[in-house]
Amino acid sequence: VCPWCAIGLQALLAALNNLGIEPDLHLQPFELNPDMPAGGEDIAAHLRRKYGGSPAQFAQSQEMIRERGAQLGFHFDMHKRTRIFNTFDAHRLLHWAEEAGQQLALKQALFRAYFGEGLDPGDHDVLVRIAAEVGLDAGVAREILGSDRFAAEVRARERFYRSQGIEGVPAIIINERHLIEGGQPVTVFEKVLRQLGVAAPLAG
Repeated sequence: VCPWCAIGLQALLAALNNLGIEPDLHLQPFELNPDMPAGGEDIAAHLRRKYGGSPAQFAQSQEMIRERGAQLGFHFDMHKRTRIFNTFDAHRLLHWAEEAGQQLALKQALFRAYFGEGLDPGDHDVLVRIAAEVGLDAGVAREILGSDRFAAEVRARERFYRSQGIEGVPAIIINERHLIEGGQPVTVFEKVLRQLGVAAPLAG
């Protein structure tokens, strides 16, 4: 439910594509609001309480996010995205999807469902439908969601990355050593990947 994560992922993928890099990509769990109850909360009220700011500043921020997404080919519908939700069960499915080789596809589908359609990523029916859309077994997805399967693994990963100093997202770790923070532009990702020797340097 972090818009900058959607922007950051799109920009990173574009940079990797531009540089001809085939990444070994692993998406890790990070909950913005682990205590968020079922059904979520009005997003404007939530952000005002969390960060302060006026309604005008909120609207300006939303428009900036929409524009950044559009530049990357990602659609934010701010009229539909009116609430913020708990994401723990979505992270459990993403953990399973990693084992099934569909983690990135599921992550992107979840981003589209929430930011483009305003759907609740904590709703089990929504999660099962999205899992099936990316080729995962709907029956297994529903079985996982109806249990506590992968709960311990997700919490362990959350604790690990927080213990390593990750307090905000997006946070991109290259080769388990180098950290890039924030929803950076494509050109920034390209520059850093070249500097780290992940991609060939520019000629000249």
